[in-house]
Amino acid sequence: MVKNILVVGGSGYIGRVLIEDLIKEQNKIINLDLKIYPDQKDKSLKNYQNENFINLDLRDTKSIKNYLSSVNSVIILAGLVGEHITKKYPLLSETINEKGITDLIDECDNYKNIKNLIFVSTCSNYGITKNQTLVSEDHELKPLSPYAKAKVKIEKYILDKKKTLYSPTILRFATAFGYSPRMRYDLTINHFCYSMFKEKKIEVYDPDTWRPYCHVKDFSRLIKKILISERNKIYKKVFNAGSNSNNFTKSGIVNLISKRLPDAKVLLKKGGVDKRDYRVSFEKIERELGFKAKFSVEDGINEILNILRDDKMKFLIEDSTKTRGNFQILDHVK
Repeated sequence: MVKNILVVGGSGYIGRVLIEDLIKEQNKIINLDLKIYPDQKDKSLKNYQNENFINLDLRDTKSIKNYLSSVNSVIILAGLVGEHITKKYPLLSETINEKGITDLIDECDNYKNIKNLIFVSTCSNYGITKNQTLVSEDHELKPLSPYAKAKVKIEKYILDKKKTLYSPTILRFATAFGYSPRMRYDLTINHFCYSMFKEKKIEVYDPDTWRPYCHVKDFSRLIKKILISERNKIYKKVFNAGSNSNNFTKSGIVNLISKRLPDAKVLLKKGGVDKRDYRVSFEKIERELGFKAKFSVEDGINEILNILRDDKMKFLIEDSTKTRGNFQILDHVK
């Protein structure tokens, strides 16, 4: 069944992969995105055929109303994404990641045609966990950054709402990796691959800290699965999104990359600014939705290293640690 889908923030790292997959299945897509990062203006990032791209600020609720009446699903990817960027622009982060998104959700309440609302949250909400146990969705949330704190607030806002006609679903994404047309080399696995390949060295802080990881293609598969799931399986449900087998320490990731790049120098240090340390259970999403990730961390490492070695992909390599990621925003957003 063809769906009319509004993707809010569809020009980002995950959005580019998701929209391509949705269009392949003949869905009709409206992509609302302000394109706030410099590399999103790259000419190589073309819109897909049958993608209706609208350059629009998430905070412009009056204009967004024009598009809600024609869709049956809303996927919220938008915002200042990541720990670094939200700390760099705290006030802007608050207006976009909190007020902008809550206003959008409130507006969705007014449209009977909307059947699904998917809010993409983060496993960073867990902050630091004790004893390295696998934490489930009902574990205490201890967000450390403005990014994660905003996600926790939006989650609560959605879950505290009275009964809605649409089915709201919250997905706590693991840390993403893998290739996307809008590449990010500021994400752990992608960044480690880039540094060890291009610079032949890397400094890794707090190498024994844990984090779960998930390939961007698996996130796309999961969202598509949510869109066709029965209401009773997804209504006001919170799911960790990832795979138990993709919980890794930073040193574990470096060791895998070193198999391909044995000459790269690795310097392990303590005292990094990022204190996050958590292992996550993904049993619920497998049990209730039958979702299993297809791609391992090693699959992603091989994919990225192969891309970096391909001369045809130079546009993804040159100056990537400064431009291919969520490092700064364009002036017009401020």
